[in-house]
Amino acid sequence: MRFIFDEAEKIICAVIFLGMTAIGFANVCVRYLTNLSLASTEELLTNGFLLLTVFGAAIAARRGEHLAVTLLVDKLPHRLRRAVFLLAVTLSVLLLAMSAWFSWQALVNLWNNGMKSYALQIPAWYYQAAVPFGFALIILRYLQHARDVLMGRARTEVPDV
Repeated sequence: MRFIFDEAEKIICAVIFLGMTAIGFANVCVRYLTNLSLASTEELLTNGFLLLTVFGAAIAARRGEHLAVTLLVDKLPHRLRRAVFLLAVTLSVLLLAMSAWFSWQALVNLWNNGMKSYALQIPAWYYQAAVPFGFALIILRYLQHARDVLMGRARTEVPDV
């Protein structure tokens, strides 16, 4: 069970990517063998990319591989570098929490208005359902990484805090 918790986003990304690969391959085969196209594959692949992006960001947050410009921070004294790191963590978590909140509001809006997807005609909220939880997972993984950095257990080269 610990493995599933530690590697949840990797498992989710692997399953989504495998499904997207199979769907894309099936569409190419159908298109070349029958001169027809599976119209719903575009809808599925587009929303699959959205989910891959969100859960991939959780992987990057856990590893500390998020985009960062540290030119000025690297020149700061140790104590000030630690304060800037904590400020960055606080602001990042705030931004991610707002993203989770607004994506939750989008999910509720889609649920309430009954909008259907254009190709499969299924409720549009199906595609949005995992996004707020993905942002919550990014917050959790980012905080885990920040804890590891502050305790000196981070595997990556992060500002010397």
